Amino acid sequence: MFKSKTFWIVACVVVVAGVFGWWRFRQAKAGSQVRYDTAQVDRGRIVAKVTASGTLSAIVTVQVGSQVSGRIAELHADWNSQVKKGQLVAKIDPQLFQATVLQARANVVAAQGNLAKVKAQAVDAERQYKRNAILAERKLIAQADLDTSQATADADKAAVDAAAGSVEQAKAQLNSAEVNMAYTNIISPTDGTVIARNVDVGQTVAASLQAPTLFLIAEDLRKMQVDTSVAEADIGKLQTGMKATFTVDAYPNERFVGTVRQVRNNPQTVQNVVTYDAVIDVANPDLKLKPGMTANCTFVWAERDEALRIPNAAMRFRPPPELLAGLNPGAAAGRRPGGNAAEAAQAAGGQRMPRAGIAGGTDRKTVWVLREGTPRTVVVRTGVSDGSLTEVAEGELHEGDLVITDMSGGSSVGQQAGFPRPRF
Repeated sequence: MFKSKTFWIVACVVVVAGVFGWWRFRQAKAGSQVRYDTAQVDRGRIVAKVTASGTLSAIVTVQVGSQVSGRIAELHADWNSQVKKGQLVAKIDPQLFQATVLQARANVVAAQGNLAKVKAQAVDAERQYKRNAILAERKLIAQADLDTSQATADADKAAVDAAAGSVEQAKAQLNSAEVNMAYTNIISPTDGTVIARNVDVGQTVAASLQAPTLFLIAEDLRKMQVDTSVAEADIGKLQTGMKATFTVDAYPNERFVGTVRQVRNNPQTVQNVVTYDAVIDVANPDLKLKPGMTANCTFVWAERDEALRIPNAAMRFRPPPELLAGLNPGAAAGRRPGGNAAEAAQAAGGQRMPRAGIAGGTDRKTVWVLREGTPRTVVVRTGVSDGSLTEVAEGELHEGDLVITDMSGGSSVGQQAGFPRPRF
C-alpha cells in the first residue's frame, strides 16, 4: 500500500489542505484581535512657535535721483562704494545749463540798463512838470500843457516800477538757471553704502515726468531689518519687543537673533491669503547679512517647562462604531437609533463628553486612554502646542498613562458577542 502512487498523492493533498486550513485559521484569529498604537503621557518642554518667511533690507535705503535731464558725464561711485554725506557721486554734462545761466545773466544786465533809462526819463518828466507849473502860475502856458506834462511824469514813474519788476524777474530766472546747473552735480544725501547703480557714463537721463533713480544707498548695513509675511491666523500671537530668530540660506548652520520692532496694520492679500508685515530689527556687525536675502523666521510666543504632554495624534483618534459596540454590546444595542459615538463612549465607561456651549470652548478635547487593557474616554483642556505635542492643562490624565493614537485589526469586532482583550 505504501508503495502505491495513488496513496502518496492522496497523502500530499491531505497535508497541503491541512496546512492551508491551519494558516487560514490563524489569519482569521489574528484579524479578530485589535491592536492599539499608544503613546505614553510624559512631562517635558513645549515651545509654541510661529514661522514665517521674510526679506532682509537696510533700515534706511535712500534713492538718489536727478532733478534735471541730461547726459551722464562722470561717475564717482560704484557698487559697494562707501560714500559720505555731501560727496559728489555723479555729474551730468553742464554745458547746456551753463549757456542758460549766461543768457539769464545777460537778461539781468539788459533789465538793469532799461531800468536806468526809465529812471532818467522819469527825472526829466518830473523836471518838465515843475517848470510848466511855474509858467502856468504866471499865465504863460495853457492849462492843457500843464496837464500833459503832469501825465507824462506820472507815466514815467510807473515805468520805473515796471522796469524794476523786470530786473527782479530776470534775477529770478538767473537764480533758477544757477540752481538747475547745480543739480548737474549728484550729491549723496547720507553716509552709507551704494547697493545699486542704475546708470553708466554717456547714458542720458530724462527727468521730465519723474526723477530717475541713479543710485540706491543703504544708510548703515550694520543695522538691518527683516520684513516678514505673517499669516492672519498667527498675527495675534506676535507683540512688539518679542524675540525672533531666523536663518538664511547663505549660513544654514547659523541662527541670527532679532527683536520685533513693529507689527504693521497694512494687510497684503496674495491669492486670497492675507498676511501682515512684522518688522524685525537685527544687528549685523560682521556684515554677513546682505540686502535681499530670504530669512526663515521663527517667533516663540509661549514656552512651558515640565508640561504634561500628549501627542496631537491622540486628540485626532476616533474609534469606529464597531469598537464602541464591542466595548459594551448591551448598552450600544439599547441606545436610541441615530445615537452618536459620545453616547456609546459614555455607556462604555468613559467620562461624559462635553456638549457645545457647556464645556468651555474649543480648548476641550477628548482622548482615548488604555486603562486595565480597556479604552476609556477622558476630556481634557489643552494648552500650548508645538505642532506635534500639546500641553494638558486640565483633565484626568497622569504621567505614564497610555493614550491611543491609532488602531488596527478587529475586522469582526462588531459581530462578536464579547470584545476580545486588546493587545498592545
